[in-house]
Amino acid sequence: MSLPYLPELYARFRQCGAVSTDSRQPQQDTLFVALNGPSFRGAAFAPQALAQGARFAVVDDAAVAAQDPARYVLVPDTLEALQQLALYHRRQLTMPVVAITGSNGKTTTKELVHAVLGRRYRVQYTRGNLNNHIGVPLTLLSIDSAQHDLAVVEMGANHQGEIALLCRLAEPTHGLITNIGKAHLEGFGGVEGVAKGKGEMLQYLAASGGTAFVNTADTRIPALAAAVAQRISYPNPGDTYPATLLAATPHVSLELFDGTPVQARITGAYNFLNLAAAAAVGAHFEVPAEDIAAGLAGYDPVNNRSQLVRTAHNEVVLDAYNANPSSMAAAIASLAARPGDNARKAVLLADMFELGNESTAEHHALGDLLARQHFGTVLLIGPEMQRAQRPGFHHFATKAQAAAWLREHPLRDQQVLVKGSRGMSLETLMELL
Repeated sequence: MSLPYLPELYARFRQCGAVSTDSRQPQQDTLFVALNGPSFRGAAFAPQALAQGARFAVVDDAAVAAQDPARYVLVPDTLEALQQLALYHRRQLTMPVVAITGSNGKTTTKELVHAVLGRRYRVQYTRGNLNNHIGVPLTLLSIDSAQHDLAVVEMGANHQGEIALLCRLAEPTHGLITNIGKAHLEGFGGVEGVAKGKGEMLQYLAASGGTAFVNTADTRIPALAAAVAQRISYPNPGDTYPATLLAATPHVSLELFDGTPVQARITGAYNFLNLAAAAAVGAHFEVPAEDIAAGLAGYDPVNNRSQLVRTAHNEVVLDAYNANPSSMAAAIASLAARPGDNARKAVLLADMFELGNESTAEHHALGDLLARQHFGTVLLIGPEMQRAQRPGFHHFATKAQAAAWLREHPLRDQQVLVKGSRGMSLETLMELL
C-alpha cells in the first residue's frame, strides 16, 4: 500500500531515536504514534508526549495537529500509519529476518535463537512479548542496519489471518513454527484452525521464496511446509540438523547434530524441541557448533517460563506465563517424569483461557490426566478448573482462597509445578512456596 504521507513520515522517523505508543513511558527523542483504544483517543495524549521529550507525534486529529504543524504528522489512521511505516522501513533493510510463531514455546525459542545467533552476529529481536499487530511493527522499527546483522521477530496470533498480516509487514526471509497445539481455540476454531492460522507463515515463505525451519517431531508441520522450496529440518535422525535428548531433569541436556553436548539451564522435556530449533537456526547461519552449545547453555529462563526455582522449602517449576491444553499436558508429564515419588509432588494449576466452546471438555480432560498421575497435592484455581476437580483434589474459586489454604497447609520438601494462564498471575503465590 502506498500512502502519500509515508515519505514525510519516514523522514521524521529517521530523525528520532525510537518509536513510542505509550505516553506513560519515557519519550526523549521518540516518534510518538497516538494509537486509539476502545475507550480513549490517542491524540489526546500527544501534547503530553511532546512535552516529555518526543520529537514528533503522529495523530489522526486535525485540531491537535494544527497546534504545532512542525511537530505533528496528521494521518487518517494512526495504526495503519504505524504498520505501513514499519513495512516502509523493512524494505530499506537487506538483512535476513527470521520469524517465529507456534502454539507453545515461541517466546522461549525466540530467546534461544537470539542467544545462539548472538554468538556470531549483531541481532535485533522481539523484546518481551511484542508479537502482535502493534508489537511487530515496533520491533521492525527498532532494527538499525548500521547496528544489526540479523533480526528475529516473534509473531503471535489468536485468529486466522493475523500471521498473514504480520508476514506482510515483516516480510520474513526465514520462518519457524515451534509446534501446533491446543491454544487460542476460541479464536482459531479448533486445532485444524490453529494449523491453518500458523501455516499462513509457511504460505508466505512458499510464495516469497523464503526458507522454513521444519520441526518434524510435530506431524502437522512437514505437510504444511511442503510447498516451501527451501526447508531445513530438525530434530529427528535423517533431518538436516538432528538432535538427541539425553536428559530432561533437573535441566535439559542434549546432543547436537555433530555430537556436541549441551547442558542447558532450562527444565522440561518439552523444551528440547525449542533448543533443537535454535540449534538448527544457528547451524543454518553458520554459527559454529561450539558457539551454538555455548549460546544454549548460557540461556537463563526468565519471565515465569520453565524456571526451576529452589525456594527455602521446595523445588518449584515456575511456568506461569501462559497455559493451554497442550502446554499443560507437557508440563504435567515433565513433572511426573522427574525423579522421585509422585506422592511428594504438587501442582498448582489455574484456568486455561481462550478455549471457547472447548473449555469445559479440555478442563475435564485435564482432571482425568491429573488423576492418572497420583500427585500428592493438586490445587486447582479458578471457575473453569472446577471441571478438573476429582476426589482428593482441592479446588478454589479464587487465588486468595488458594493462598489461605497454603498458609494453613504449607508445602515442604516437594517438587511443585505452578502453571496457569497469564491473567491468573500465579507467580504471586511463590512467596508461599
